[in-house]
Amino acid sequence: MTFNQLSSGDLLADRRADYAKMLAEAGDTPGAAELMAQALELVPDWAAGWFRLADYEEKSGRIEAAVGALRNTLRLNPEDIFGASLRLALLGATGTPKQPPSLYVERLFDDYADRFDHALVEKLDYSVPEKLAALIDRVNGSGRFRHVTDLGCGTGLFGERIRERADFLEGFDLSANMLAKAEAKHVYDRLAQADLSLAAEDSGVFGELEHRRADLVSAADVLMYLGSLDSVFVIADRLLAPGGLFAFSVEDAGAAEDFVLRPSLRYAHPEAYIASLCTGSGLSMIAVERTIIRMDAGEPVAGILFLARKPA
Repeated sequence: MTFNQLSSGDLLADRRADYAKMLAEAGDTPGAAELMAQALELVPDWAAGWFRLADYEEKSGRIEAAVGALRNTLRLNPEDIFGASLRLALLGATGTPKQPPSLYVERLFDDYADRFDHALVEKLDYSVPEKLAALIDRVNGSGRFRHVTDLGCGTGLFGERIRERADFLEGFDLSANMLAKAEAKHVYDRLAQADLSLAAEDSGVFGELEHRRADLVSAADVLMYLGSLDSVFVIADRLLAPGGLFAFSVEDAGAAEDFVLRPSLRYAHPEAYIASLCTGSGLSMIAVERTIIRMDAGEPVAGILFLARKPA
């Protein structure tokens, strides 16, 4: 169940919402919006209902009404599990958030975990783990890594590709369901929940664990779910032993000056922004590779793979 389908608790309101969904799927979004508004008259505190109404209003071209519905969603659900703040930014009603709501990202991937591997690899031609591992091989040869930390490990797609070269492999992810899928693969020596949008000491990556413990830190296809990457580079810097590598990918924002929020609700980052973060963290950029990282709605998504090194 997706979050914008959560029940209102009122049978009549749910029935009207179901009819609204049918109309929307048939292309009648104005009619769907009218029925959702009727449902919300019965249950005005239904946050998920307001979020659905916002979608129908936006698709009907009534942007002001969509903004109002999104503001009601946030008022009723300030934790923002629906990502209403991101939608408001895309509609021009607010500035771009530096980070998406953590609860929104966590719930998104908790819901996605069961079909994640199939959807990405088979349907969206997702290739970042293979390409990032190949980039590491080309630059670093076939040597082993003493300790690899996989940030945003998801179901373990990158971990599967680096396992045979890692003496110890740990993974961190925001989604408990994703971690459960990774654990079932028996690839990682340690798995734990972490929030990369938080300061290093609060992220969950350290705690009782050592700093400077990794000679390879990876972040494969995770940074697009963050806006500002300041916290991630601090975490990577504290994880890396002298001479260690930081391998990661971003969606390519082209000539933008900073991070960009896209209609997909993912962030894109330009190479210049990444270069400035590397410089600020004392990392040396040693490889940059532009590539197609997945398909989205039938269109290729351009990305950039990076490999940076911490001074020895």
